[in-house]
Amino acid sequence: MAATPQRGSEIIAGINVTPLVDVTLVLLVVFIVTAKLIVTPAMPLDLPRASQTEALQVVFAVGLPARGPIMVNGQAATDAQVEQLAHAALQRDPALRAVIAADGDVPHRRVIQVLDRLKRAGLTHVAFGALPPEQARP
Repeated sequence: MAATPQRGSEIIAGINVTPLVDVTLVLLVVFIVTAKLIVTPAMPLDLPRASQTEALQVVFAVGLPARGPIMVNGQAATDAQVEQLAHAALQRDPALRAVIAADGDVPHRRVIQVLDRLKRAGLTHVAFGALPPEQARP
């Protein structure tokens, strides 16, 4: 009895790359979307220019937009809550640093009020956010 080849046992001469291309395109779209989310700040601010900048790890971020509530680490807060949150964060980490990022249209008085709240909470390491010269808006 002679052996006859069964169906499906032929040698595969080509590779179907369609699934590979589909997965690659989906990953590309995911990376493009997430990269845009990472670059775009959650709260648009018109930060001042700085002639010299220093990279600083932001631990306690306070944002002062031109309109709207104060943002502490991305969450809306009142003046009293800023002081409470700063005090609680300082209890967890005694070497805590704060960065105040104020919009250019925020009155100086408002920035000093927030700075005073942080100092009353015990935060002494405070910096102000600014854009590097090459990223500053015209």
